Amino acid sequence: MTEPRDLRVSDAEREHVVSLLNKAVGRGMITLDEFTARTDTALAAVTRADLNSVLIDLPGMVNTEIMPAAGRVELKNTMSTTTRKGRWSVPAELVINNRMGSTDLDFTEADVPPVVNIELNVTAGSVKLLVPEGATCNHDAVEVAAGDVKDKVGDGHGTPHFVLTGSVRAGSVLVKRKRHLFR
Repeated sequence: MTEPRDLRVSDAEREHVVSLLNKAVGRGMITLDEFTARTDTALAAVTRADLNSVLIDLPGMVNTEIMPAAGRVELKNTMSTTTRKGRWSVPAELVINNRMGSTDLDFTEADVPPVVNIELNVTAGSVKLLVPEGATCNHDAVEVAAGDVKDKVGDGHGTPHFVLTGSVRAGSVLVKRKRHLFR
């Protein structure tokens, strides 16, 4: 299991830490030069440990909060296409309601939490999930009727981990890494 200090951070968390550093300057806890150096470090932070390193010596100012993109997001699609690619914040819970359309989600450049639960409600449509290197997927809880789920990634212990649930009726779901999905 990943330790909380090793979790990747979002832009919102970086901005939150910069606001805490701003408060520390206002309280006389750090100088303007220290603020500048610590802000640069915070904006370049990759993990929560990186963020906490700029706050650790400031009493009461440790970033203990994980700020997800949103708790639950629903993507609805009827006879049309929904696409997400590039930089976007992935919620911990994603619901895909797809009726005779296509949903293409590219997670390779996105801010992805360690575990993403995706509930599928697909009827005569297609869903393509392009996951980053090291990602894993479990689709054991997906009910399939006259359709298919193709998982080219597999289950394991990598991160991020995608957990698919729900149903696929006369539709298809494809989970793949970048080099094979969108050509």
